[in-house]
Amino acid sequence: MQQKQKMVIKVGTSTLTNGSNRISYATIENLARQVLSVREDYDIILVSSGAIATARQFGEVHQISTAQIESKQALAAIGQPKLIRIFDEVFGSLGLQVAQCLLTYRDFDNETAKENVKNTLHKLLEFGYIPIINENDTVAVDEIVFGDNDKLSAYVAIISEADLLMLVTDIDGIYTQNPHLHPEAELVERVSDTDSVKAFIDERDNGLGTGGMTSKVYAAELCLRHGLEMRIVNGKQPGFIVGALAGAFRHTRFLGG
Repeated sequence: MQQKQKMVIKVGTSTLTNGSNRISYATIENLARQVLSVREDYDIILVSSGAIATARQFGEVHQISTAQIESKQALAAIGQPKLIRIFDEVFGSLGLQVAQCLLTYRDFDNETAKENVKNTLHKLLEFGYIPIINENDTVAVDEIVFGDNDKLSAYVAIISEADLLMLVTDIDGIYTQNPHLHPEAELVERVSDTDSVKAFIDERDNGLGTGGMTSKVYAAELCLRHGLEMRIVNGKQPGFIVGALAGAFRHTRFLGG
């Protein structure tokens, strides 16, 4: 029997909200159906953003400003259980079981904690559960301030010894210029040296997540350093996971060599 490969899929806030200010159940169902379709070949670990966006959906927190980092942490604490409940309901309706894991970067710096995380993820996959990982925003702010879980997903891919990290976002990948400002910008489909594309980065604030191309390139650097493949995929593409694996549409792949 052929051994499964392992894929970490990070889904950004802009994808989960489908460009709105509310979590999209349809997007999560689409994600669940795609996970179901690739499970024969891949063990799947999800890294999900969106806790703050989930909290904003509920009327009782509309008065909370996100100007202060403490307020963002409070919103994340409110939204995280609601977000995992949505995943549990939607994935469970398709027979997929999920488990929540909240991590901080200190978990990757400490050898004992790192081993514990690795063992937990391994056992969850062995039991047939899909780990859903987010930053523990109550005690850490790294991804709230900058990253939208891009870097966290790279560390998860490394520690779990994944074969592939797929970052699902709202753009096709790395372009030679910001495609929102320059229609003539060209998509870079393969990158083996991240230094070669850093000059192309021109960030824009979409008001949703905190991740941009800078954090994605940093995540790619981590992956390439450990011999892992990383892809940036547009979550608006139909069948974005399955299609990317089949080469059905253009996207950026980070591959060593």
